[in-house]
Amino acid sequence: MNKHDIYGGGDLLSSTRTRGQGREGSLPISEDMLLHEASGNLFGMTQNVAMGWHPEEVNREQYVIVSSKGGLRAEDGTPIALGYHTGHWEISLLVREAAQAIRQQDAIPFAIYCSDPCDGRSQGTTGMMDSLAYRNDAALVMRRMIRSLPTRDGVMGIATCDKGLPATMVALAGSGDLPGIIVPGGVTLPAEGAEDAGTVQTIGARFAHGLISRDYAAEMGCKACGSSGGGCQFLGTAATAQVVAEALGMSLPHSALAPSGEAVWLDSARRSALALLAMKKAGIRLADIITPAALENAMLAHSAFGGSTNLLLHIPAIAHAAGLKAPTVADWIRVNRSTARLVDALPNGPRNHPTVQVFMAGGVPEVLLHLRASGLLNTDVLTVTGDKLDAALDWWAESERRQLARQRLRDSDGVDPDDVIMAPDSAKARGMTSTVVFPLGNIAPQGSVIKATAIDPRVVGEDGVYRQRGAARVFTSERAAIRAVKGVEGRPIQPGDVLVLAGLGPMGTGMEETYQLTSALKFIPWGLHVPIITDARFSGVSTGACIGHVGPEALAGGNIGKLRDGDVIEITIDRNKLRGTVDLVGTADGELS
Repeated sequence: MNKHDIYGGGDLLSSTRTRGQGREGSLPISEDMLLHEASGNLFGMTQNVAMGWHPEEVNREQYVIVSSKGGLRAEDGTPIALGYHTGHWEISLLVREAAQAIRQQDAIPFAIYCSDPCDGRSQGTTGMMDSLAYRNDAALVMRRMIRSLPTRDGVMGIATCDKGLPATMVALAGSGDLPGIIVPGGVTLPAEGAEDAGTVQTIGARFAHGLISRDYAAEMGCKACGSSGGGCQFLGTAATAQVVAEALGMSLPHSALAPSGEAVWLDSARRSALALLAMKKAGIRLADIITPAALENAMLAHSAFGGSTNLLLHIPAIAHAAGLKAPTVADWIRVNRSTARLVDALPNGPRNHPTVQVFMAGGVPEVLLHLRASGLLNTDVLTVTGDKLDAALDWWAESERRQLARQRLRDSDGVDPDDVIMAPDSAKARGMTSTVVFPLGNIAPQGSVIKATAIDPRVVGEDGVYRQRGAARVFTSERAAIRAVKGVEGRPIQPGDVLVLAGLGPMGTGMEETYQLTSALKFIPWGLHVPIITDARFSGVSTGACIGHVGPEALAGGNIGKLRDGDVIEITIDRNKLRGTVDLVGTADGELS
């Protein structure tokens, strides 16, 4: 490469055109349209024809496909430019499939994009400080782009991961006057003989403690993903968001968690396009689907799946965008008391099935069948199928699709689908508990959140209560905390310490995730004896005694910001009664009076 390559020569200018040939034909416009239509709608036809659409077809129904597509793939899948993550890498294939189906039905598809970050890629970096804020920014951009096509007849959202899918759901919820549907982007396949995408994010911490070699870390880091697309193989925030979209009625039955790149995954985009057009014909709007009863169904599904605590932030945002009352802490407690976790998936255990196995075991509709049988589900709600949820579940219960999926899981993986998605009695017998608890105390007078179902059973008493009393190790940055966990700087974290991260809430560093810490503690043998308390939040794949969302946060004057090294903290989490406390009970000098 030289300067000439950068500045360029003039040889290409000799063949540069200065005028072109207009499209043949004429626009299908009437005198009435010329007199009364907005000039923008008329010019929109000009633009459609300029891009290659046939002039005679530009007055047909028009549908917006908004996706989180990232990267640039060649036709054979070879990367021309990388995306940020597998979750948006294959999205373009779903967009194409849906667009072709819309066109085959004599309608016009429009494809627009608002790509998304990777929360795994940004863990432990300043990129994480933009993660949660991105959701609102992207939802606003998507919503504005939907409104920017005034001739739209409906909207389809296609997204996969932690922030892209919630942003898309918020954008569509705010488009309640339109027919709309969500196509979940699916999941990555697990790789043969490899660690999953959650475990592999701990190679640095495990190497620091002599648990793995450099060669092993390099090999596992290379092969963790068994396919090029989809969200991670665990039931983290991406997978939980897909579950919630379907449970809300915004996605077709058995579309969440489909393996990216497979024929069944592509087919969901085609069928979703047909459903969207049918919604338009039937006069069904998103406002008819996203209702208070549907929101409660989504909360029930979240609890039954053991979903990410990040959805406690996203579901209220969806409700707000739809003009509905956001669920309160009391609502979440009531829902979680009504059902234990029914799904055995990574990272919650006990057997840690990857998400593709959850899909093959029946996915969301299979779980909803159990919730309906328990009398918990609101079955009179409308779904994007055009049917009430009750009818959709009746179809699923007797469908060939259900039988074939579950049999394929038995035949290909030797896994009993009833060991993945369990009836309530079976789940209870295996020690599965309700998903979340909201601890209170003098450190968190406004409350906090813990995924109680993911606490290691080895540190839970026979009465179902986790108890910990220990000295605080206080940090104001995740970087300093992980270096103490790895033992590479300062005084190392010890078993029995209570790791406090303060100043990382919304007013601080944007309520960043702290998976770098929670994952490290999970895989270090003594890590189960180190709870975390923070005003930040946790990745959906986090496990252990991790108490987040502490309020008030440190920068709002919260007590968490007043803790000091050596302060004595006492934690109790009752996984049966769904109660918890997190209190300062002493200082390095002695007990509080």
